[in-house]
Amino acid sequence: MLKVAKFGFYMFGINTYVVYDPKAKEAAIIDPGMSRKSEFEALEKFIEREGLKVTHLINTHLHIDHAISDLWVKQKYGIQIEAHGDDAPLGKYLTQQAQSFGIPGEYVAIEIDNKLKEGDVIKVGEGELKVLHVPGHSPGSICLYDKADGFVIVGDTLFEGSIGRSDLPGGNHRQLVDAIKNKLLTLPKDTAVYSGHGNPTTIGKEWDTNPYLV
Repeated sequence: MLKVAKFGFYMFGINTYVVYDPKAKEAAIIDPGMSRKSEFEALEKFIEREGLKVTHLINTHLHIDHAISDLWVKQKYGIQIEAHGDDAPLGKYLTQQAQSFGIPGEYVAIEIDNKLKEGDVIKVGEGELKVLHVPGHSPGSICLYDKADGFVIVGDTLFEGSIGRSDLPGGNHRQLVDAIKNKLLTLPKDTAVYSGHGNPTTIGKEWDTNPYLV
């Protein structure tokens, strides 16, 4: 059984997740958005306290708030950066992304080591995360679905009462809505939804009440 730990960090209120198997002591860090010393320490202390071995670093997409600490995680835990290949251009232009949001500083380009695709299964201990390609917020946006434990981590595709922006480079509103309906709303209604920002929700709640999906 996989568990989910959520960390809320400063940059754009990003949610970083640690998905872990408490028995096998393996973990995946998803969308590392740490930008302050206290945030790095919080994540590191959690990993140490739970006695976890980090085996995966996964990006739901490569916008800067979700990937700003990729290289730190990669180097600290000796693991590869995993993301969909269609987001490779975003990883190469982190500094330009930062400038567009008014964020100071120079950022080293991110190269995807393991290019994920629709249907891939990522093992975390005895648990599994299935890759769902849900483009529209970015070309390579993915969601990570754990059927056995009834949750999906959706990055910036779907939010409580809303959906992701589609006005950023590579975004497409129609594509995003269609992908959400075809890939996410087809999941069981009691599936917990963990978004890249804001509060958790469920597939059923968004099916019934989300004004962008009518």
